[in-house]
Amino acid sequence: MTDQASKARAVIIPVTPLQQNCTLLWCETTRRAVVVDPGGDVATIRQAIAQADVTVERIWITHGHVDHVGGADELREVLGVPIEGPHQADKYLLDNVVSSANMFGLVGARNFLPDRWLDEGDTVSVGELTFDILHCPGHSPGSVVFFNKAMRFAIVGDVLFQGSVGRTDLPGGSHATLIKSITTKLLPLGDDVGFICGHGPGSSFGHERLSNPFLTGEA
Repeated sequence: MTDQASKARAVIIPVTPLQQNCTLLWCETTRRAVVVDPGGDVATIRQAIAQADVTVERIWITHGHVDHVGGADELREVLGVPIEGPHQADKYLLDNVVSSANMFGLVGARNFLPDRWLDEGDTVSVGELTFDILHCPGHSPGSVVFFNKAMRFAIVGDVLFQGSVGRTDLPGGSHATLIKSITTKLLPLGDDVGFICGHGPGSSFGHERLSNPFLTGEA
């Protein structure tokens, strides 16, 4: 384990009826934390923050779909912290969070804009941990991935899953673009990189490169 990896901890908080993996990630040295993709169930997220006994200093967003952002504005308000991400190409989704929530029967969602849009080459940090930003469109035009090189760890949202990839039948989706994002931006980072995704269990880029039917050409 690298020195930086020993400084990091994460708890996954499934939120909304869609069971989206909201992630509470913190730097063990500073006890400073970030909430990634607070899709809803803000009371549950706040309870997890209290149990971890950490101080949240930012909210990070991988992309603009409602199950990832429905609770973001409320959480920003109650914690008094900025929202960073996604890429500006997902602005149309953030402008329509409430209407999307109504379609899925979700309550309490709000339209919002982040305090900072993220783009390829940007970095974000929490405590002593720093993550590079990769713009990975396909599932949505503005999807971003957070990558920590020292820890060999990524948070990928709905770009890639264990045994699958993000759906591309929603407005702004493109299967060809998504596969290009995965094969040209994620897989080259290394087979040893582990990841947390937006739904279901995590995996590693190497495991998916070898066994994911969408990447091996079997799907």
